[in-house]
Amino acid sequence: MVIGITAPDRLKQPKPLIALLCFLGMSYRYLLFNKPYGVLSQFSGGSSERSTLQAFIPIQGVYPVGRLDRDSEGLMLLTDHGRIQHRLSDPKFGHPRTYWAQVEHIPTEAALKQLASGLEIQNYQTRPAQVKRLTTDVKFPPRNPPIRDRKSVPTAWIELTLTEGKNRQVRRMTAAIGHPTLRLVRVAIAHLCLAGLPPGQWRDLNPSEQRQLLKL
Repeated sequence: MVIGITAPDRLKQPKPLIALLCFLGMSYRYLLFNKPYGVLSQFSGGSSERSTLQAFIPIQGVYPVGRLDRDSEGLMLLTDHGRIQHRLSDPKFGHPRTYWAQVEHIPTEAALKQLASGLEIQNYQTRPAQVKRLTTDVKFPPRNPPIRDRKSVPTAWIELTLTEGKNRQVRRMTAAIGHPTLRLVRVAIAHLCLAGLPPGQWRDLNPSEQRQLLKL
């Protein structure tokens, strides 16, 4: 099966495109999904109060590469390609994951340097990270439920690019420097970006994205 193209659709595709997709070995599926708040990063175990990926993604046989906490949002990669699953999930093959975190108060440069240089959280020393405060307006759709809003407490958005993914790591890192995370959105996995993908929607990787993915 060609990625993202059903049998009837395949007849409509230009022959050069079909040849390219076949040459690239696109019998595997590679999906990007914008996970909304409150959705579990799994296909089973759902209930009337706990939505899972099954409510959004009708593709059989694909599984998440890594996870996002139920209270986190943003980009997920799903595939049925075992080698990619292993390589992107194994800590020794550290690849960048970029998050935007809305935190309480305005972090100082010293606080951001602490995050960047590495912190000890729960007896674990985090790896160095790329960290900066976002100075432009961050425009995500409103979250349901909305974040805790205290008029007397200002908030800021910071960008963190990590090469590891410990359980609730970003939240624990920002809490350790006195800036609890109020909202957390993953905006990129390596070269794959969230931009243009609405919450609750998914799409196939395009040929260029897949070529770069297979080089990781």
